[in-house]
Amino acid sequence: MTAPTDADLARERRVDAALAALDLEAKVRLLSGDSMWAVAANPAIGLGRLVMSDGPVGVRGERWTPDDPSIQLPSPTAIAATWDRDLVRTAGHLLAQEARRKGVHVLLAPAVNMHRSPLGGRHFETFSEDPYLTGEIGAAYVLGVQDGGVGTTVKHFVANDSETDRFTVDVRADERTLREIYLAPFERIVALARPWGVMAAYNKVNGTTMTEHLDLNSVLRDEWGFDGFIVSDWTAARDTVRDCLAGLDVAMPGPNTVYGQHLVDAVRDGRVPEKAVDALARRVLLLAARVGLLEGAEPVVAPADRPSGLDGRAVAREIATRSFVLLRNEREALPVDPARTRRVALIGLAASEARTSGGGSASVFAERTVTPLEGLRAALPEGVELTYAVGADPRANLPAVAAPMTAAFLAADGRVLTTESLPDGTARWIGELPGGVANAELDRVEVSGAFTPEATGEHVFGISGAGRYVLTVGGDVVFDGELHFEGDDPGAAMFDPPTTTVPVELTAGEEVRVSVVKTHQDLGMGDFTFIGFTLTHRGPMADDDELIAEAVEAARGADVAVVLVATTAEVESEGFDRSDLRLPGRQDELVARVAEVNERTVVVVNAGAPVDMPWREDVSAILLTWFGGQEVGGALADVLLGDRDPSGRLPTTWPVAAEDVPVLEVAPTDGVLDYTEGVFVGYRAWERTGTAPAFCFGHGLSYTEWRYDSVDVELAGPDTEGDDLAEVRVRVTNVGERDGDEVVQVYLAPREPGDRPARVLAGFATVRAAAGATVEAVVTVPRDAIRTWAADADEWEYVAGAYELLVGRSYQDTRLSVPVELR
Repeated sequence: MTAPTDADLARERRVDAALAALDLEAKVRLLSGDSMWAVAANPAIGLGRLVMSDGPVGVRGERWTPDDPSIQLPSPTAIAATWDRDLVRTAGHLLAQEARRKGVHVLLAPAVNMHRSPLGGRHFETFSEDPYLTGEIGAAYVLGVQDGGVGTTVKHFVANDSETDRFTVDVRADERTLREIYLAPFERIVALARPWGVMAAYNKVNGTTMTEHLDLNSVLRDEWGFDGFIVSDWTAARDTVRDCLAGLDVAMPGPNTVYGQHLVDAVRDGRVPEKAVDALARRVLLLAARVGLLEGAEPVVAPADRPSGLDGRAVAREIATRSFVLLRNEREALPVDPARTRRVALIGLAASEARTSGGGSASVFAERTVTPLEGLRAALPEGVELTYAVGADPRANLPAVAAPMTAAFLAADGRVLTTESLPDGTARWIGELPGGVANAELDRVEVSGAFTPEATGEHVFGISGAGRYVLTVGGDVVFDGELHFEGDDPGAAMFDPPTTTVPVELTAGEEVRVSVVKTHQDLGMGDFTFIGFTLTHRGPMADDDELIAEAVEAARGADVAVVLVATTAEVESEGFDRSDLRLPGRQDELVARVAEVNERTVVVVNAGAPVDMPWREDVSAILLTWFGGQEVGGALADVLLGDRDPSGRLPTTWPVAAEDVPVLEVAPTDGVLDYTEGVFVGYRAWERTGTAPAFCFGHGLSYTEWRYDSVDVELAGPDTEGDDLAEVRVRVTNVGERDGDEVVQVYLAPREPGDRPARVLAGFATVRAAAGATVEAVVTVPRDAIRTWAADADEWEYVAGAYELLVGRSYQDTRLSVPVELR
């Protein structure tokens, strides 16, 4: 770790003085939130109120409300697909800017758990299957946010790689597996970025709940030198004494947690030494000092030293553009040249209702959304006809009613406590209610508004959310009952809620009033306020047979057919794992039918994680756009029309089908999820089994061509300072006719791997070159690339010997190799 500066020492002296001024009760008050998202101020010592907020791609703030929208970046997996540390750091700068705008001091991100299985429900919210890539992208993210004076909490420490039974699952993994795969990203981020926080996960590891895991917290603090605070995942802290003694600094949310009076009593009766409380409180005060909330302590980043202001929309669009991965491009189907194109058929519900983010902690109310349909309409010149067809509706649930609504908060006697305007039927408040309404005085919430149907026929209204409801349409009560959630994960009640629907005949142009009244009740999510439900609607729509037929006819006469396929919130979200990799609904059939009538069929995949693509050999091109954030439509137009080169590379392997995946299981057996595969996850496992994936780790095509000219390797000598093993210089030439970006990837393969992976990613660099230009990529290979955990010695072993250093465009497409003897 870097030696402390004079400013660091001065800050710590101020922290020590503040701590000395506190009695036991005041110290304990620092260790829990006084609300859903904040730790209380203490004016007596000059301590301000410390506010935390989700999430990884947009800063939600204390109130999750459309009245205070956020810039929404592409999903974390998309961010990782850029393989660009500088761009990721810029994303961090923007998030810090957004956090300051919303009065947030600590961002509850990034998530650096592993892509162990593609069925993992939060696959989209994490970076990669590779621990080195995850660590590098995560470090850049942390550095960017903290450059802006805002703290981060690297999460979820550790082995929270799936969602099934996440509160109770016991992950069993041996020491080597934990060290080389699951702890490794955290270790690298601590070393490179010095994060100010880490979030403890819900799950157990080898029998011990992570908030109570003294052994792994000792690795974090004592071995790696982490000096920040550890905060629980929300409601994860369960035992006063064990949590405190393991070093859990803050239990969230508040105000009632396992700390508070419980911890005061534990100190007073001798179960917890007060010095343990002092250690926790000191780290909270240090965090406050770092972010500028402790009077007399200089923040780590002075306001004048923060990065310059950024255009959030421009950054979101640039990241989206750079994240798109061109998986396939036969007969140069892409890019589309508008000068040679008369008609474009755009097909798929996701074209008009883009899925920009996964569900759960990653979701925000975006300040705007540019859909692919809007983006292409704006980009195509006059003379090019754009025809749109829905094709098929993959949704199991209805969307929010698309009309302005008003939420009224009512007391038991019918008094209106306050109201809030909503842009649609989505009603969601966590932790704090509008207008200062107290949780105890609220009896019910009514969401209502005028709705004017555009078409005559059968409309379907519904409710999504657990609780008791009365739904009224046009003065008629159409539903009066309870929607029950099955299961013991209260978060899943929000992310995968129960639903009901009711058909109603309406006439075009005749306005009706719709309302839903929800009885306020505790959903078992602690003592904080949570209200979440949606008034849903779908207008008259043809069935899928007709929709697919319409799409086929649109494609038949087009010069190019662009089909957008997508996952939905019902299959890809926090709170639950996926049951398979299939696209929902009849989207596979839609693609196959369109490809039969148009030989230039381009499929755009709008998903946060791998999906089956049984039609992949039958279409001309496949472009992966992930969850592309609020500017996805403009970015898609940039890439489809050739204004930008698709430069994303896969941060995770894409299988042919689920049954081919070497590591798939995410459901525990008798409460235990055993990582029997050891260190062989991701490409390590694919190589070991000998099964060919659909698209390998690191894959991604370009509109231009790259020639790998030469590689020079300078090995670090035995007396060389630092942690670097080698510096690799790679000269590449853009031999195509377009400017482009290239991700130069370096792998190390031991000549005699034994029980080690056949090769591992050891470094990478992103370069840009004009057509015809030659550039040099400089890749630093860390010494950690040749280490393995020696269980018998309980320490790292750096394995000297003969290696092949491989340089290329992906795990499978290596262009140059150099034999090296490493010591």
